[in-house]
Amino acid sequence: MIALTAATLFTPLERIEQPLLLVEDDLILEVASRARRELPQNCRVLDFGSDILAPGFIDIHIHGGAGHDVMEPGTDPLPAVERLLAKHGVSGYFPTTVTAPLDATLSALARLADSIEAADRGPDSTELRAQALGIHLEGPFISHKRRGVHPPENLLVPSLSSLDRFWQAAREHIRMMTIAPELPGAMEVIAAAASRGICVSLGHSDADLGATRNAVSAGARHATHTFNAMRPLDHRDPGILGEVLTDSRLSADIIADGIHLDPAVVDLFLKAKGPESSVLITDATAATGMPDGRYRLGSLEVEVKEGRCVAAGKLAGSILTMDRAVRNVMQFAQLDLQQALRLATLNPARTALLNRGGSLKPGGPANILVLSPTGEVRNTMIRGAGI
Repeated sequence: MIALTAATLFTPLERIEQPLLLVEDDLILEVASRARRELPQNCRVLDFGSDILAPGFIDIHIHGGAGHDVMEPGTDPLPAVERLLAKHGVSGYFPTTVTAPLDATLSALARLADSIEAADRGPDSTELRAQALGIHLEGPFISHKRRGVHPPENLLVPSLSSLDRFWQAAREHIRMMTIAPELPGAMEVIAAAASRGICVSLGHSDADLGATRNAVSAGARHATHTFNAMRPLDHRDPGILGEVLTDSRLSADIIADGIHLDPAVVDLFLKAKGPESSVLITDATAATGMPDGRYRLGSLEVEVKEGRCVAAGKLAGSILTMDRAVRNVMQFAQLDLQQALRLATLNPARTALLNRGGSLKPGGPANILVLSPTGEVRNTMIRGAGI
């Protein structure tokens, strides 16, 4: 048994001063205060002094890192990505596809399913690595007008047969799917995906208000990188953003890197969606953690220079890390650390209907961060290992 102590613990909803966090194997046994609970005998004590204990981050939208894209064939790219994620406090993530030729997408889904199933059986090494929890299918059911850098020749009209092919290739490990609700066939696909437990997320869309509301009624319940690759908000024609920002049934995520959104818009978004429905993502690419240069995003080549990731003159993902996103929203929207942590832990877990992670509670996975009071990652524990 391991006993972790520090100055403060955020569950994240609850704040506990002078906490005592007991861990055995890969599970949390107890979360208590040292004022009410004595240290058990015969346990190893790790005291982190003035630091803070918090849940591991969860990133539900990430394409790669450390020079590797999650869709690349050949040698498994995920270990390198997962080592980088763990370094920045991410304990669980959704490897995210980008629109590509159909055969390449199906093959990538099968490889990602292999990695998820292997991770479920337990780590195969002593390396500290984030765990792939499910797949996010971003594209090909997206708008030509708002496709961003997704290749137009590989976009598909939504159909139940295509959804089933992706679902079978991924062996039912698709947990999120981004779709443009204005496309023909979208409502049937949204309803079918929602019935399978997929979190249907609206994005890369030029939808008007009516189509967006119909999508929510059909089962959509989230929005992908809000404002980016979306029909702009108009005061007489509010479109998709009017619904995303005002419908309490929808959660929504943002890329808080200071590039995809102006800090003032991040503040506006958080005020509109509130602390319960806001989620941080990175949309990180293979270039994350790497020097400026050229990297892959699915079948695309992207160039990174001075913090911007670009393909054909358009933003193409990011080089953002989740710990930086947390600190950014503290600065952009004047959130305290506890408030910002919720957006990267509990909220993504709830959005994706994960039954593990996102909070520190008895019986939950021992995915634990040690943070400085200003949000820098000091140590990371994933499934009871790493500290």
